Amino acid sequence: MSMEAETRLNSVREAIAKAEKDAGREAGSVTLIAVSKTFDADHIRPVLSAGQRVFGENKVQEAMKKWPELRDEFDAVELHLIGPLQSNKAKEAVQTFDVIHSVDRDKIAKALKAEMEKQGKHPRLYIQVNTGEENQKAGIAPQDADAFIAKCRDEYGLTIEGLMCIPPVDEAPGMHFALLEKIARRNGLDKLSMGMSADYEIAVKHLATHVRVGSAIFGERDYSHTA
Repeated sequence: MSMEAETRLNSVREAIAKAEKDAGREAGSVTLIAVSKTFDADHIRPVLSAGQRVFGENKVQEAMKKWPELRDEFDAVELHLIGPLQSNKAKEAVQTFDVIHSVDRDKIAKALKAEMEKQGKHPRLYIQVNTGEENQKAGIAPQDADAFIAKCRDEYGLTIEGLMCIPPVDEAPGMHFALLEKIARRNGLDKLSMGMSADYEIAVKHLATHVRVGSAIFGERDYSHTA
């Protein structure tokens, strides 16, 4: 398992480096987030041992179960929450994560502000934009993004680092990445979390600064064991 994971990780790193070069971007300008959701500590250790330190999880509770032990074993881990966040999990999210990608409504912004003040911890924050306006997907609608970014900054006093999106599976991702980049640019944001295992090279072309890659590193997921 260890060699397989390391080989896959190196393949992804090489593909990102090539995509950066092809897009005329500076080498190392894209951060790889290894998405470890549904994988247990034994699956994650080989990837940590291969030098990867930035990881993404979808669920607060799942991350709280496995990452304290792994953080004791490996230094300088940076943990990103990339799944939807409920306001009643804001306390645990602020405790557990260094970066939260899924700020998408007033209730979440308020809850995070309160917890950050209470805990004296300030995870970096991304606003999730539902670029495809899909009913089943989290995220602020594109037409409401500017006002929500301004509200987070001015009313809630939150520092927003960037934007995140998950394009519809049945549409070309490039148009969604371009839309997110346009919204970010006009709001003075230069961090873009976009691109997953199937389309991260396209995302790099569209100026992604963070790509979220899971199955291309860890292999296919077995969802039957997840909470």
